Amino acid sequence: MVKKEPAEPEARTDGSELLVLEVVFVLVAVAGLALWNIPAALVVAGVLGVLACERAMARADRRAAEGQRGGEAAGGERT
Repeated sequence: MVKKEPAEPEARTDGSELLVLEVVFVLVAVAGLALWNIPAALVVAGVLGVLACERAMARADRRAAEGQRGGEAAGGERT
């Protein structure tokens, strides 16, 4: 079996650093908007929260689908 590995060791991250950076950026942007207009900041924060939940659910569905395919390829039973 051939495994694909990144050429650089720095590329072997799980993406958590990028997620933290993204969350900080969104919080700063919403806080800046709140300084100008509080109702608009609340609306934008709500929309961004829904988008974050949708992304998390899609990521979980993708991981579950990969797990099912891996089990079938290895000869596992489907439940």
